[in-house]
Amino acid sequence: MRGRFVVIEGIDGSGKSTLAARLAQDLTRSGRKVLRAREPGGTPIGEKVRSLLLDVNNAEMVPLAEFFLYMASRAQLVDESIRPALVSGQIVICDRYYYSTAAYQGAAGKVGIDAVLNVSEKIARFAKPDLVAVLDLPSKIARARQGIRDDRVESKGAAYQERVRRAFLLIARRERRRFRIFDASQPADALYAEVRREVDRVL
Repeated sequence: MRGRFVVIEGIDGSGKSTLAARLAQDLTRSGRKVLRAREPGGTPIGEKVRSLLLDVNNAEMVPLAEFFLYMASRAQLVDESIRPALVSGQIVICDRYYYSTAAYQGAAGKVGIDAVLNVSEKIARFAKPDLVAVLDLPSKIARARQGIRDDRVESKGAAYQERVRRAFLLIARRERRRFRIFDASQPADALYAEVRREVDRVL
């Protein structure tokens, strides 16, 4: 039996990594076999690509170059980790996926949302998630939270993140069957409870 694939999306500072970690931990404690993955990275090769993408010294990197680097990291992650885990019946919890590339490089970077989705789904044929949980949060609130790093992407500022936020909401409206939008400004426990209910539904 194929496993289940859950993706957590949202702008930087929306709480994706914290929620993904809690979800993976709780499902593991309940006796499930879980693979927790993150993008970019998640594999030795992908982590090397990640360091290039987030290095503040690479400020001159253009969106199209970003796009191909993200795709390269993702191709390695999907083939090396995600597909084998799904085939073996595991639950995959992924912190970001190709929808982030569609929002960041596709919309905010002007590569084009449809261009990113077409390459991801029709050419690369990446595994499709069963659930995409979008943690929606205004960029000004996200930037005020603790833990925002000054990496190359996050240093682009609130206006850039707000364009990304709008792109996530647009993609979610286009794929209502797969996507669920959650208010990430609510208390962490309430947010987690809402996401967990949707995860339990797809399991």
